[in-house]
Amino acid sequence: MLDENYEYDHDRETEDEGDTDEELSREELILRTGQVISRNSKHLIHCLDIIGQVEGHYVLPSKQKSTKYEHIIPALVAIEQDRSIEGLIMILNTVGGDVEAGLAIAELIAGMKTPTVSLVVGGGHSIGVPLAVSAKYSFIVPSATMTIHPVRMNGLVLGVPQTFSYFEKMQDRIVRFVTSNSRITEEKFRELLMKTGELTMDMGTVVEGETAVEIGLIDSMGSLSDAIEKLYQLIESEPSGRYPDDRENE
Repeated sequence: MLDENYEYDHDRETEDEGDTDEELSREELILRTGQVISRNSKHLIHCLDIIGQVEGHYVLPSKQKSTKYEHIIPALVAIEQDRSIEGLIMILNTVGGDVEAGLAIAELIAGMKTPTVSLVVGGGHSIGVPLAVSAKYSFIVPSATMTIHPVRMNGLVLGVPQTFSYFEKMQDRIVRFVTSNSRITEEKFRELLMKTGELTMDMGTVVEGETAVEIGLIDSMGSLSDAIEKLYQLIESEPSGRYPDDRENE
């Protein structure tokens, strides 16, 4: 009898330790990468936040909030191949950052089979615009803004035709991506890019939440509950699953 009780208590203790380890790993995930997986929910979804400045090939100062692309890219790969994760919600409050790193992340999100929804809160500025529209459906809160401006580069820039050609090609990449992943036209987007008189020391436009929806940059106005509800709809509208063999495994 004592042995049975000991066995029972030991099993329960092991189970409790497992729950504790899971909670610790979840907290560690939030602290290190700002990501969390919602397990006790209608559908298993992964929350990914892009905050501060998108860090690319150069390390930003330690006191500056940043989103590291070497954290985001492996996370996206893991989410896409993990069949237990049914959807991805992306929360954006970013000032922009490294253009190529941000565009790389946006391209990966746009190419995912996993249902994705983005929500812009605070701001989705600069390279945050392609990131916001990369999801299958995008939301913006009424108080949020998005800054659209031409590509800029810090540091030494050579005043030669090749430099301006590079800028133009980079800008074209962004324009193509945004217009192909949203309802805004290329003419309207370029007009916002080249607008003068609105930004103090730059060309471009600051677009508020309602206007972003009106011009077709963002799909809908809404907040967290709206984004989650839409993500659930996208998940439930996929009867055949993400992969060809999902039906065979049922």
